[in-house]
Amino acid sequence: MEKQSVLSAIEATKVVGIVRRVPLESAYDIARALVEGGLRVLEFTAETPGITEIIQRVRKGLPDSVAVGVGTVLDGETARIMFLAGADFVVTPTLNPSTIEVCLRYGKPIIPGAMTPTEILAAYEHGADIVKLFPAGALGTEYLRSIRGPLPHIPLMATGGISQANAKDYLKAGAMALGVGGSLIPHQAVKDKDYSAIERAARDLMNVTLAGNS
Repeated sequence: MEKQSVLSAIEATKVVGIVRRVPLESAYDIARALVEGGLRVLEFTAETPGITEIIQRVRKGLPDSVAVGVGTVLDGETARIMFLAGADFVVTPTLNPSTIEVCLRYGKPIIPGAMTPTEILAAYEHGADIVKLFPAGALGTEYLRSIRGPLPHIPLMATGGISQANAKDYLKAGAMALGVGGSLIPHQAVKDKDYSAIERAARDLMNVTLAGNS
């Protein structure tokens, strides 16, 4: 997927679904359930066993209109490998300029993690397309609102502790998107291969977020 198409999908749907450490044999079914629930942007985390094959399978199986990225990327070399496997974008937990540089070289969206105003501004000045405010749940909506005051031009994706219950609050506080993981993909549903439960969770979240700014 082209860079602008990925960014447009994030802006339109307001959700990046984070899929962490799921079994290789279940990854595509989980992805499909999330997409059927309304998501268009998925992030599989890099520490997941078999991540390269997961990205290849999911990218091949899902429609081109769905963006498939890799998160928890800690260095530029990992980013490069993920792009070669077919990843559409990269998300990091911290600010690593060399990772941003690789993403810019490949023409792919980069969403680095940051917490303080200094880190957020530095990430943006290094070339971040969106900055991941992490851990947003611990920082709270008032922190996000305060950050938006002096840095209104930097698009922020709130990640960490985001769920259906507080998603609307973070959008109203100024997040342009949300990274949602654990509450979206319950461990028991993965264990039981209950993909209908994952689809329902995705649909419920999307109903909230798409109405978040209304």
